[in-house]
Amino acid sequence: MKKKLYLSSSDKKLAGVCGGIAEYFDIDSTIVRLGCVFLAFTGGGVIAYIVAAIIMEENTAK
Repeated sequence: MKKKLYLSSSDKKLAGVCGGIAEYFDIDSTIVRLGCVFLAFTGGGVIAYIVAAIIMEENTAK
């Protein structure tokens, strides 16, 4: 079965993007959130988060 990137329904703060990325790569979501904050301060991170929140589907299989 292929892995697919979904919004997290259990580990979410805003839209579940960082939690979904963390579940996909099997890492701690805090590390992903820190990376998103870093990207937001260096440019482009906020836009990338919004686009990901719009494009990614919510996982309804669980």
